[in-house]
Amino acid sequence: MEHKARICSHKPELSPLWFSNSSNMSNADEPFDETPELDVISATALIGRFCRQNRYKEAVYLFSRMICLNIRPNQFTFASLIQSSTTIQNFHLGKQFHASAIKMGLYSIVFVGSAMLNFYAKLSSIDEARKAFDDIQNPNVVSYTTLMHGYLKKGKIGNALQCFKEMPERNVVSWNAIIGGCSQMGCNEESVNLFVEMLREGMMPNESSFPCVISAASNIAALGMGKSFHAIAIKSSCNFNVFVGNSLVSFYAKCGCMQDGLLVFNELPNTNIVSWNAVICGFAQNGRGEDAVIFFERMRAAGLRPNSVTILGLLWACDHAGLVDKGYYYFNQIRVEEPNVLKPEHYACIVDLFSRVGHLKEAERLLHDLPFDPGIGFWKALLGGCRIHSNMELGDLVAKNILALNPKDVSSYVMLSNAYSAAGRWQNVSIMRKQMMEKGLNRVPGCSWIEIKNKVHVFVNNDRNHRQKDEIYSFLKFCTERLREIGDCRLLGEF
Repeated sequence: MEHKARICSHKPELSPLWFSNSSNMSNADEPFDETPELDVISATALIGRFCRQNRYKEAVYLFSRMICLNIRPNQFTFASLIQSSTTIQNFHLGKQFHASAIKMGLYSIVFVGSAMLNFYAKLSSIDEARKAFDDIQNPNVVSYTTLMHGYLKKGKIGNALQCFKEMPERNVVSWNAIIGGCSQMGCNEESVNLFVEMLREGMMPNESSFPCVISAASNIAALGMGKSFHAIAIKSSCNFNVFVGNSLVSFYAKCGCMQDGLLVFNELPNTNIVSWNAVICGFAQNGRGEDAVIFFERMRAAGLRPNSVTILGLLWACDHAGLVDKGYYYFNQIRVEEPNVLKPEHYACIVDLFSRVGHLKEAERLLHDLPFDPGIGFWKALLGGCRIHSNMELGDLVAKNILALNPKDVSSYVMLSNAYSAAGRWQNVSIMRKQMMEKGLNRVPGCSWIEIKNKVHVFVNNDRNHRQKDEIYSFLKFCTERLREIGDCRLLGEF
């Protein structure tokens, strides 16, 4: 009896809301009542079955019955229930299971600890997740990968990389997690380098590895590197599925090799809406508006229904190619047929389309008729049109709206300064620059990169950090001296 009392004292104080108004609790009793010689293995199996069937209330109820029947739960019991708490995002319930696991001395076992780590990483702070990780006696690759995921989710890329380096062993899942995380966080060079490191260590990538690294290569326009990844994907034993194919279509489009992207698309055994979107957006990026329209009509003829991304790519293509009538036609068509598809960015595209071709009154009218308050981007699009078509009377009104929306946005001041400069209004340019200095606003330096022998070199304006800066500036000096010798003042002015 003493043992039973001790065990029952570990029963979590589960919320009565979990058991009230549930007609299934009597059904949950049946497996317990019908199972001869019920023990921890059979009880845990029953709880696991309920969890897999998304019958979480019954699972928790059976845990409570299990405790009162003097059946001591093991690490697998807690792992199932804690994972269920994470799935249904019930923080209070998960905390109760954690407390119970601590009382029973099971919290440091890797199965329980990893489940708690995942629970806190997804539903609480990364600090709580780190504490759960530190409590695990022998963390495995799953524990490390889960913690790394938590850091990436919170935007702590440095901590994630450090966690990855400390892993005693790695599998393809952990490699994919850090490669994909770096890519999503904008650390594209790091993502590419990690993929190369993975290959050097003899780890074979799978079908989930390629979309992440190909996306990273496309973001830095590393054409040679991306082609190498394409070749590896073909040679590897993994399935060349639609996700890999879609990432390759986008990659070639971003690198300006639209024909190669079309070859990949045409060779895909199965395509989905993402595949078609990749081609349409690729045409938009490469200024091929008419081709985007043709492809859009092909997609609709194939029976696919366009989504928000499809329409944005189509309008973007019309915008960059100056296809005003077609862009406005499709916009109005979607506005009538499927208004729920339209988002603020679609309206912004039409404002930019009107502004670029000089239909400034139409753009202004659309801004005032929007079903929502336009953000600063809308007004910047109109200001860009005012600058191109030298309409600074309207530009002055737009400028007031921009500065009122965000007085500390550096790009707004730069854009306004350029607009006044194009109009020859130097006094206004001086005022803009003075306001920037008074508010301590600095321009973000320009950035560019070049790929040489499968290595990407990144440069910023007035760069002094590149490891080959001495050779670069020495060659630049040589070029300027040669230009002086031949007397090409036009090119010399560029330097």
